[in-house]
Formats: sequence, C-alpha cells, structure tokens
Amino acid sequence: MPKLEVGASVWTVESDRTLLDSLLDVGLAVPFSCRAGSCHACLVRCLEGHVADAQPEALSPERRAEGWRLACQCRIVGDVRVSIFNPEEDGIPATLTAVDWLGADVVRLRMQPERSVRYRPGQSVGLWLNGIARSYSIASLPGEVPWLEFHIDCSRPGQFSTAARVIKPGDRLCLGALNPSALHYPAEQPDSPLLLLGSGSGLAPLWGILREALDQEHAGPITVVHRARAASGHYLRPALDRLAAEQRTLNVEYLDEKGWEPWLKTLRLSSRRTVALACGSPAFVEAVSRRLFMAGLPRGQLLTETFVSKAL
Repeated sequence: MPKLEVGASVWTVESDRTLLDSLLDVGLAVPFSCRAGSCHACLVRCLEGHVADAQPEALSPERRAEGWRLACQCRIVGDVRVSIFNPEEDGIPATLTAVDWLGADVVRLRMQPERSVRYRPGQSVGLWLNGIARSYSIASLPGEVPWLEFHIDCSRPGQFSTAARVIKPGDRLCLGALNPSALHYPAEQPDSPLLLLGSGSGLAPLWGILREALDQEHAGPITVVHRARAASGHYLRPALDRLAAEQRTLNVEYLDEKGWEPWLKTLRLSSRRTVALACGSPAFVEAVSRRLFMAGLPRGQLLTETFVSKAL
C-alpha cells in the first residue's frame, strides 16, 4: 500500500483513493468545498512522488511546475510526500480597505494586497479568511485602482459568506493562487458584437471584462444581460446605467426569474460573429449555452465560467 507523508508524519493509505480523502482519513484538516476543482480550497504541494491528476488544466502551468495540485482531483498511485497550502506562508496577505453592501445580498470587498498581483479581468483567486477558503472572481480592472475588488453573494448559507457579513475595513485576509479562466476580453475580435450574460454575482468577472472592452474602444455593439431573482438583485444597476448613458455602443438588460425564460426562448443573434460570455450557476450556463448554440453561435465563440454553490 502507498505511503503518504506530511511533515514528520507518515501513513499507509489506500491506493487509488483521492489525495483529499486520504488526508482527511488520517485526521488532517484540509479545507475543501466543491470537490470539482473549482473552489481551489484544497491546494497541496507535491514534494516527492506522483499522483494521477484528473484536472491538470485547473491550475496554471506555473503553479503546476511548483508542485501545486488540487487534492480533490488527484488519486494516490504510489508513495507521495506533500505539504498543505498555508495561506500565511504560501499566500499573499491583504488588508480590507472597504466593505460596502450593494443591495441586500451582495457585499463588495476591496482589499489591498501586500504585494502586487498580476491578473487579467475574468480571473478568480482563492480568498482565505480565518481558516476558511473560497475562490471568487476579481471584479476590478488591472491598473485602474490599487485594490482588488470582489462581489460576495451572501444570500445562501456558507461559512465564507457568513464570515463576510461581519468583516470590516482593517481586517486581514490572504490571497491564494490565481485560477485560470475561460472568461476574457476577445481582443482579437474588436469589431464583433459582444454579449455578456451573468446570473447573480456571476456579473462580477463580466464587470471587469466590460470595462476592459470599453477601455480598448471595442467597436462592436456590447450587450450586458443580468438575471437576478428579483429586481432588487440587480446590484450593479446604478453603475451599469451610468456606463450605458455614456457609451452609445452599450446596452444593458435586467431580467428577474419571471422574465428570464421568455427572454431566453426568444434570444436571437444579431450576427454569427457574436462572441458570448456567460457566468453563473451550472444550470444558468447550461441553459444559456444550449440556447446560443440553437441560435447558431459557433462553439468557439462562447466562453463560460460556472459558480459552484457549496458551503465551505
């Protein structure tokens, strides 16, 4: 049977069991949430040995070269020595500079990292707060402001969202690894119609991408569609309305759950050159993808990111 080594301790574990389950079995408190490779809470560093990784694309090539793996996606196939991600040593400390509620359920966190973070709009990063970890999309635009901005949906129960309800400026967090993302501004197609579809706080990465498109003077028309459970859930409406008033190429539509299905059924493309970006729950992204393909959108022109709603 394979041996699992962490620090000065060594255990015999079952072969072909996930690295996460093996670590939990021996009593190590490894944070985890989605078990799907999305939240990046279960980061471990493989120091010796080999594990079978089911989702190698979930981490950047740079992080993988450093030995980092997602424990939930790796199976033990032989002896392995690992270290568990320590946010204080392996992450980037950050200080909250502002905490603002954008409506009843979404809190906007702005934080100043101790060192610069290079990212592109659409990427997410692991946030660590009092031992709780969760991956969130960055809503700020690189170079626009010195802080990082996140939109946290607190409408559903979860350890991180519960903690986010009571944090205040001056509190400390840690940033984990930047996560690869399919969402990005298609700079190579500056004349194509751009369709941005977000559900709930799935609007966060699209908010950064939208402003990048405008900064790049995107020539094609841009449509932003935000679905919320109710009208009060359109938490960025004031900011979006201001942009729409300033930008003649920008159109914004707001839909609640009642109006969403009829709107989706009648969705048509203004051009087969349209590039669509969708972000939200798996069900939302699946419904949007299906309708866009039925409307004739080429598969290479749809970029998607799903949010996994799991308590952590």
